[in-house]
Amino acid sequence: MVHTAYIIAGPTAVGKTDVAIALAQKLHTDIISADSRQCYRGMTIGTSKPGLQELQAVKHYFIDDFPVTAALTAADYESLALKYLDEIFAAHNTAVVCGGTGLYIKALCEGLDDMPATDAAITTQVTQEYELKGLAWLQQSVQQEDPVFYDTAEVSNPARLIRALSFKRSTGSSISQYHTQTTKQRPFRIVKVGLELPRPLLYQRINHRVDKMMLQGLLAEVEQLLPYKELKNLQTVGYAELFDFLDGKCTLPEAVDKIKQHTRNYAKRQVTWFRKDKEMNWFAADDTALIEKILRL
Repeated sequence: MVHTAYIIAGPTAVGKTDVAIALAQKLHTDIISADSRQCYRGMTIGTSKPGLQELQAVKHYFIDDFPVTAALTAADYESLALKYLDEIFAAHNTAVVCGGTGLYIKALCEGLDDMPATDAAITTQVTQEYELKGLAWLQQSVQQEDPVFYDTAEVSNPARLIRALSFKRSTGSSISQYHTQTTKQRPFRIVKVGLELPRPLLYQRINHRVDKMMLQGLLAEVEQLLPYKELKNLQTVGYAELFDFLDGKCTLPEAVDKIKQHTRNYAKRQVTWFRKDKEMNWFAADDTALIEKILRL
């Protein structure tokens, strides 16, 4: 019996969760999240985690599994997700993987190469320059020195930019080259599904989602996480902007507008990443016959 993992990917706010749940219910199986932030406890509203009703409808893996102080990597996700799949495949012929973190999906499907070490002194120097010159300098430096990485990076996340720039200056190579070069063979079938919507509609959904997050209490959630604001996990869209507001660097309406803008920018980069995957089967997210079409793949 050949097992099948259905990968539901696409940009933020496109509707991946609803499709994944409908597919998992049709297949009577479970879902593994492929979101690099939904695994952390305390980051609920800002990461658009599935709600209680959705979590009760279908069993989810990699949701609320770790404290916010943990620092998981794509390599960690690869080993965890493979373990989750083994558990699901022990009881079911299929599994559903759902998320928008392209590197995590790539790690699960293809594996990650061993990477050369980064020079600690260079990392320290880059970090100090960032602290002195700010995010705009860091973004510009990465864009100039490693444009391949920058094109698909979460550019509002300084920790990832520092790592990429330090790696480039240490090795002379883009960190993207190690994501990945050698594809590992998996003992299961992989079906990749990319969800898309017209850009104006997607951006409208993003703006609406941010407004909804604020009504749900995102600011209070961020206030609870204020002691951890320097952690890499929290230097991300939806949190970084509200930390700036709480630090008096901008007004609340300005912070909310920045969340919308940065989320739209991130969605665009997600589409760029997934479009490069030739194995991705693209469908309109609002196609009423979508589940039937996926099952024919």
